Amino acid sequence: MLPMTPQKSIVFSFIAAVSGGFLHAEVKPNPLFTDGAVLQQGQAIPVWGTAADGEEVTVEIAGQKASTTAKDGKWRVDLKPLEVGKPLTMTISGENTVKVENLLVGEVWVCSGQSNMEWKQKATESAEEERTKAKYPKIRMFTVKRTTSPVPLTEPIGRWIECSPETVGDFSAVGYYFARALYEKIDMPVGMIHSSWGGTPAQAWTSIEGFEGHDELKGYAAQSKANAEKFADTPPEKPLGSGVPSSLFNGMLAPVIPYAIKGVIWYQGESNARNSKQYRTLFPAMIADWRTKWKQGPFPFFFVQIAPYKGQPPEIREAQLLTLAKSENTAMAVTTDVGNANDIHPKKKKPVGERLALAARALTYGEDIEYSGPLYQSMKVVGDKVGLTFSHIGGGLVAKDGDLKGFTIAGADGKFVPADAEIKGDMVVISAAGVKDPKAVRYGWENVPDVNLFNKEGLPASPFRTDVD
Repeated sequence: MLPMTPQKSIVFSFIAAVSGGFLHAEVKPNPLFTDGAVLQQGQAIPVWGTAADGEEVTVEIAGQKASTTAKDGKWRVDLKPLEVGKPLTMTISGENTVKVENLLVGEVWVCSGQSNMEWKQKATESAEEERTKAKYPKIRMFTVKRTTSPVPLTEPIGRWIECSPETVGDFSAVGYYFARALYEKIDMPVGMIHSSWGGTPAQAWTSIEGFEGHDELKGYAAQSKANAEKFADTPPEKPLGSGVPSSLFNGMLAPVIPYAIKGVIWYQGESNARNSKQYRTLFPAMIADWRTKWKQGPFPFFFVQIAPYKGQPPEIREAQLLTLAKSENTAMAVTTDVGNANDIHPKKKKPVGERLALAARALTYGEDIEYSGPLYQSMKVVGDKVGLTFSHIGGGLVAKDGDLKGFTIAGADGKFVPADAEIKGDMVVISAAGVKDPKAVRYGWENVPDVNLFNKEGLPASPFRTDVD
């Protein structure tokens, strides 16, 4: 038999989705429930799969037993919360019996986005040195195969892999460093569901319903709906493009919902940089969409601000910064100090993952730590000077490696000029010769910002402007 091409694989996945599972006769769990999986502790656990229509399916694990009847070729049970402990075996039975072994109960996070999330550990800074340390059998990653679809699919393609020096090289680097930093603090298994695709925009990761209620996103909704209707009965001849609205939500996210998770980490935005203002609406809409689909409430959603790069404008970082106020239970890892002006894929992924983990440790697990760099809060003009206040100053504001830099100031003429900046207590005071009546201040407002405002915890301040339009 000839090997199945990616195109044929997608077609058959599509047919299975729209046929309601009738292609499956035996009891079969979703691929997420296979050997080595990590199950979310402390909350109800949906378990689902396919079986013959009308077949009774029973799931047993850790003394629990739940049964249901398959309808339209699909079944689902909801287990009561499980506790962290020894590896477990799940038995799923109907006309046949499936045993799923070496299951761990711990914390499950989704890591998603585009190439900087997809970027493999073996291609990062100090990869070989870090690889030899990667002996963490309780850290596991399920990498979802790249797939697009005009309609939501039901099964992801992938498998759970234990972290070891032999396997970590192919892990998402940011996902791995996040999981490792978290594991070392919470001391329980960490599972990462990795679903990302380089060069993809946020609209591809948003469902049709996610665009609703936003006038400026109606075009995406129309495209998504048109594809769903066009291919309702017949799958595409070839896969949809990875930038098509809803195509990645349908192909790579819908298949893992409603797997019980703790939260999401996200690294994306580069592919929406040309429409940065729209991203102010699109990104929060996508976050809300995921939370609606998962039905787990406003779960943690922590994201990475785009790193300095010659092709990435400051407006995309601003759109990400503004999302913090629009979406609850979010945090942003600033990366002004770990970018590369000539490479959109900076190799320093370890600090990125660790900064995301700081947010999780503080906001999700209740650790009393500072998790963010300084974020602009307010400005006050006194004479020819501007006083700036910040949140997340931690132990105090500091200028790293020399005098404070990266600030510009403008008067009534709107022309920005380099400014003198000085830390005074918990404030930064800005002024410039020739600007007698200051109206606005900007910080790091460049494609490649040269900045050095940090807090004493070593976390960099986000670029910003006081004159947001």
